[in-house]
Amino acid sequence: GVGPSGASPDEGVVEDLPLIDEKAVEQLTEGLISHYLPDLQRSKSALQELTQNQVVLLETLEQEISKFKECNSILDINALFSEAKHYHNKLVNIRNEMMMLHEKTSKLKVSGINV
Repeated sequence: GVGPSGASPDEGVVEDLPLIDEKAVEQLTEGLISHYLPDLQRSKSALQELTQNQVVLLETLEQEISKFKECNSILDINALFSEAKHYHNKLVNIRNEMMMLHEKTSKLKVSGINV
């Protein structure tokens, strides 16, 4: 609406604003930047260092994981060898038993008993 004086309430506001001093704005901006920039640069370098450390840590973890995988495969091979040794012993026992049975049957044949 229109005020009692008949003028718009926004009238004269522009004239009331002080003129913006470009130099002051530039100096304030520089001051603000110089205040926050060192902290931001320190944060940036700290984050870069952290990222590099994480990369190194990931590579180390991958190496350790591959070592564990190797250990597991060695354990599997050991289990396989012990199993092979067990079956080899069984085969040796069976062969010995067969030889003993062959000897007995040969002795029986020599004695004249047909088997």
